[in-house]
This record gives sequence, C-alpha cells and structure tokens, in this order.
Amino acid sequence: MSDGSILKADKDYTSEVDAALPEAEKTAKSGDAQGAIDKLLALEKKTRQASDLPSTSRLLVSVVTIAKEAGDWNLLNEQVQLLSKKHGQLKQAITKMVQVVMGFLDQTPSMEVKLSVIETLRTVTEGKIFVEVERARVTRILSNIKREQGDISSATDILCELQVETFGSMSRREKTEFILEQVSLCIENDDWTQAGILSRKISTRYFARKPKKSQEEIEKARKEKEQRARLAADGTVGELDEPEDDDVTDLKLRYYEQQITLAKHDDKYLEACKHYRQVLDTEAVEDNPDQLKAALARVVYFILLAPYDNEQNDLLHRVAQDTRIAESCPTEAQLLKLFTVPELMRWPNIEANFGSHLTSTDIFTAHEDRKDPKAHKRYLDLRKRVIEHNVRVIAKYYTRVTFPRLTTLLDLPPQETESVISELVTSKTIYARIDRPAQVVSFERKREADEVLNEWSGNMKGLLGLLERIDHLITKEEMMARIQPVEGKAALKAGAS
Repeated sequence: MSDGSILKADKDYTSEVDAALPEAEKTAKSGDAQGAIDKLLALEKKTRQASDLPSTSRLLVSVVTIAKEAGDWNLLNEQVQLLSKKHGQLKQAITKMVQVVMGFLDQTPSMEVKLSVIETLRTVTEGKIFVEVERARVTRILSNIKREQGDISSATDILCELQVETFGSMSRREKTEFILEQVSLCIENDDWTQAGILSRKISTRYFARKPKKSQEEIEKARKEKEQRARLAADGTVGELDEPEDDDVTDLKLRYYEQQITLAKHDDKYLEACKHYRQVLDTEAVEDNPDQLKAALARVVYFILLAPYDNEQNDLLHRVAQDTRIAESCPTEAQLLKLFTVPELMRWPNIEANFGSHLTSTDIFTAHEDRKDPKAHKRYLDLRKRVIEHNVRVIAKYYTRVTFPRLTTLLDLPPQETESVISELVTSKTIYARIDRPAQVVSFERKREADEVLNEWSGNMKGLLGLLERIDHLITKEEMMARIQPVEGKAALKAGAS
C-alpha cells in the first residue's frame, strides 16, 4: 500500500454499505449528523482494515457529504482531517474524498468558511504525492482569492511555492497553465527576476505545430477520453491523466505575450523581435489580418531597435525578405529598407516622414509618458540606431574625414558625435581614431609591420605566379607556331601526289 498500488480486498462490504448509507442519511435528516457519522465510521474501520477500496471510498464521501448537508462546516473540516489520518487509510479513498470536498468549495456560505475548508484541504494534502494535483488546484483557488482581494504579494507567494513541473500525475497542459499564472503574478508583483526564472521552466517545443489528426484519430481519442472518465469515476482507480491537447495556441500566445513583456522591460529588443516572429508562426495569427499586421509591424520595430551585431544584421535581412511586410505594413517596409541600404538617412527626415506614424503606436512616444516611460526611451533608441547606421555608412566610404564635416553629415553637435563614435568603437562595431587638435577622424585601421609584410609577400607570390603562367603561355604559342608550317607542307605534298 505504501507504493500506491491497489490491494485485493479481504472481504466485500458492499451489501453492508448499501444498507448503512440510507439509514445514516435518514438519521442525518432528523438532525443528528454526528450520530449518522459515528455509525458510518464504525463500518469504515472494517472496510479499511479489509482493504475494501470501493466501500471505503463510498463511506468517506458519505461522511463529508452528511456534514456538508447539515451545514456544519467545522464538522466537515474535522472529519476530513480525522479520516485522512486513520491508520492504514487507503490512498485512493483519500483522493476521492478530497476531490469531493473540493466540489463543495463553491457552495460555502461565506468567504471565511471557504478559506477554512481550503486550509483544511491544504493541510491534509501536504507532503502527499498521490494528492499533489488536488493540492495544486486548491492552492490555485486560494491564490485567486488573494488576487481578487488585491493582495498580489500573498497570491504570488502562495502559488509560486508549487513546483508543478515535478508533478508526474498532472497533464502537461495544466502544468503549463500553472506556470503561466505564476509568471503573470510575478509580473504584477514587479518581481521580474523570478518571472524570468519561472518562464524558463516551459519548453517551447511544446508549442511547435503538430500535424492535424484524421477523423479516425479524433474519434479514437474521444473514446479513450470517455473511457478515462468512466475509470476515474469508478472507485477502483484514481484520477487518470488527461490526454495531451494538440491545440495549444492559447497557451503559446500567452507564453510569448509574457516573454515580450519581460524582454521589453529589460530592453532586450532582439529577444522581443524573436518572440514576435514566433507569434507570427501561429495559424490563428496568420488567419487574422489585424493580428498579422500588428505582429509584422512589431517585428520591424524591435529588429530596428536592437543593437547592431552579426546576429542582428542577419535577422534584419531575413525580416526584410518577408513579402508580407510590404503588403500589410508599407510604411514599416519603407523604414526597414532604409536600414538595409548602405546610404545615409538623416534623422530629421526620418522623424518628419515616419515620426507621426511611429508615435501613433503603443511602442513609441515622442515625449515622456508616465504611463509607459519605456515608450519614449524606445523612440530615443530608434534615433540612436539611425545615427549608428549613418556612422557605419561613413566608415565604409571614408578613410579620413574632418570633424566638422562629420557632424554635418550626422546632424549632431560635436559632443554627441564624439560620444556615438566612442560607443561604436568600444563595442567593436567600427574602427575609428579621433585627432582632436587636427579635427580629423580616421576610419582606416593602422596595420602592424607583420601585416604589411605578409600582404607584400602575398602580393609578390601572386605576381610571380602570373609571370610563371605568362611564360608558360608564351612557350606554348612558340611551340604551336613551329608545328603549323610542317603540317602545311605535309598537306601540299599529299595534294600533289
């Protein structure tokens, strides 16, 4: 019994239970709920000692039902704790009793009574693996109550103490729902670090698209589900896992919505872009023109906001190849094209052409906003990315440029120009050296003596290779020139003969 296996009953008490239950119900209706329960407890001891699981389960359910029907919730709490602590109590019977009591929570007369029943169930199920799913569900109900009362901190602490990813008897979908709710509470509680840790417990492979099932497979799955329900309702077995649901679109969208919120909070623009691309790879979003347009626009915004590196540059060009952007978001497509072409784009022109459109979204604001201070920061970051793009273009076409000319090309004051170049040099995006006295900026990397000698050696090797090939071709032409007259004489002799 310690391993949760079902023991064979030594004796069948079904007939005794069938006779005792109506009498107990009659006694309870007459107002003596305690007397009715005492009669059932005497029989419960016999069924428990005989390992008669169906009879024991029926008696436990009848005891808590009588207490509930009598309106004596203190008696119910007392009996639940007492029955669960009985020596040799059958685990499946306890599970059945706990499930029935959980169904009483919506029928409690007051919130105080409901909380007392919840606390009793949490006490009874603590540390018991065979009722871990029931404990998790009761804890979730308690957390929701605290959340509705406005105590977000307590709701977060209560729900986040559960390690549902270790529950073997819980379906994968329900595990995911629990973790998503934990992350949501952490975000509401401004515990961003904990939210990020919890979100990593969910594997994104669970959200991968699955092939559609045939009608025969759907029908087979439906019959298996009905069979599971019948077996779970029978007292001979505990509750079985539900089959995994193929349609996890709602969970996928909730997950990536939270990931985007976390990425936006930490200013991880590249991560936010990747998450929006995953949202695009959802059938429900692809079939909805409004959602598709919004997702495509945000993919463009966040890839442009991401700091320049090899990964960002590669993803930028892959995003630019998406033909849906030009069809659904022409303005964003024009802005995206400017970043893929090695040409200067002045920020005043960008602001004049795209500023009103960008600030009309919830991603950017031209001025500080108390509701979303990050939106104004993203607008300033976009300006910074435009300037950095221009600096990279100048570094590509110029080896040396005067500082006044550089400030004119960038439309920046000297101090900000120097700051931008310094940041790009520090991040190793470009190579530049500023000569302040001469007011000159050099983008040409000075090479070491070894590099110059290696290049000279390589050039000389290439030159000698070309000379050798030319000598070979000249020798070949000379040999061909000697052969041709001999062939002509032979042809003349053959004709004369």
